[in-house]
Amino acid sequence: MKTLSDAFEHTLQDIYYAENALVKALPKVQKAANGKKLKDAIEEHLNETKEQVKTLEKVFKSIGKEASGEKCDAIEGLIKETEGIIDEATGDAKNAALVAACQAVEHYEIARYGTLREWAKILGHGEAHDLLTSILDQEKAANSKLTNLAVSSINEA
Repeated sequence: MKTLSDAFEHTLQDIYYAENALVKALPKVQKAANGKKLKDAIEEHLNETKEQVKTLEKVFKSIGKEASGEKCDAIEGLIKETEGIIDEATGDAKNAALVAACQAVEHYEIARYGTLREWAKILGHGEAHDLLTSILDQEKAANSKLTNLAVSSINEA
């Protein structure tokens, strides 16, 4: 990477890979969760994630590029950590740890989309900026929902 445009395209490929990896990983997380509220929240986010993949394809198209992914080590690590929780956690700790793992993913996505949105603006990619802003807003809302779920019912001693 030599230019901001290179960094933008690389990071876009990174998050595209990440979102596709999450589409594959979230059903396992949903199956491992205990309780309707958390299962429903994960299912809702899975559906949003599928739509975000389509939105990212529009972002690629808006900048004249073919949608493609670049392996994202960060999301691979977060998924591996979540799989460890699924395998090891039990009882009340399991849902709390799953929410924490989901929020780690949300925070990663918020960081990526915030950066991409601003780079799109600087690079003059208005449509990409608007599309990325919509995804960023969804990720922030998903994080807020997880926080509310944790505080209202999951994080009990």
